[in-house]
Amino acid sequence: MKNTRFDIGGAATSQAAAERHDDVLAELERRIGRAHLAQRLEREAGHEQRVRRFGARFFHIESWCSAHSVIRGSLRLVGLHARARRNARALCVRQNDVMLPNLPPAFDGYTILHISDPHVDAGPDIPHALIERVRGLDYDLCVLTGDYRTRTFGPYEPTLEAMARLRPFLRGAVFAVLGNHDTIRMVPHLEALDIRVLLNEVAQIERRGAALHLAGIDDAHKYRLHDFEKVTSAIPSNSLSILLSHTPEAYRDAARAGFRFMLCGHTHGGQICLPGGFPLLIDADCPRRYAKGAWRHGNLIGYTSVGSGTSIVDVRLNCPPEVTLHRLRAT
Repeated sequence: MKNTRFDIGGAATSQAAAERHDDVLAELERRIGRAHLAQRLEREAGHEQRVRRFGARFFHIESWCSAHSVIRGSLRLVGLHARARRNARALCVRQNDVMLPNLPPAFDGYTILHISDPHVDAGPDIPHALIERVRGLDYDLCVLTGDYRTRTFGPYEPTLEAMARLRPFLRGAVFAVLGNHDTIRMVPHLEALDIRVLLNEVAQIERRGAALHLAGIDDAHKYRLHDFEKVTSAIPSNSLSILLSHTPEAYRDAARAGFRFMLCGHTHGGQICLPGGFPLLIDADCPRRYAKGAWRHGNLIGYTSVGSGTSIVDVRLNCPPEVTLHRLRAT
């Protein structure tokens, strides 16, 4: 892994910085195409402009100055704030056996570490808690399903610095997709950390002469730039394929495209739930049964991680944060 010092996060302050920025965008354009890059940048800019312009006058959870105080104050009022903060840092390791027809025998027992929604820049103890949980785990491949940044706009240097702290503790190859909190400008910097970001792209995973295909789509929640036609065209027919998506909302298209296993996150499982784990709010256009844990839609097996981090406030109730070990099994 390269030692990388991030010099990004704000407006360019020199001609050299501007040239580096242009080089980053030019490389992304060559890789994913001018239309995809232009659409993503335009939609990111539009989102940031709307939040900055209207956030102070209209409700937007990131810019409404009282949002954090209201949630924390309510929890303090009922005596749950301290407990909820401890819960948010008490990551558990979930185990999920996945029975897959036509799994090559070489991949029987193959284990995937799945981390979603870490929001690593939420505080200095957040990456530390994640590092302590993944340290020493045994797995073959690591996948990240988006939302590395806490806010949905603004500087992203703290996010990259925190990811640089985490990466040495992730063994072997790491593949990722972007979430709705992430900017596409982060991609070259994440890849400098040896984290391969799939932008409607496919990677072939090989083991003892056998192969499976790992596809990753761009965010299907806010930016809606997922392209199943592009990813499926890169996968041989009748090949076993696994999909990384930030959100479960793409489940119908994933099933139609022939994917057999889909890993996602985004929902945080509700983050603040009633006893029994019933979420008060799910920010995803999908059935609630697809919003956390294992699920099935036709021939598609899915798993929605509740995430290792938190959104808006650093608290959790009746919804412990997680990292997940998916063990592939042949039927």
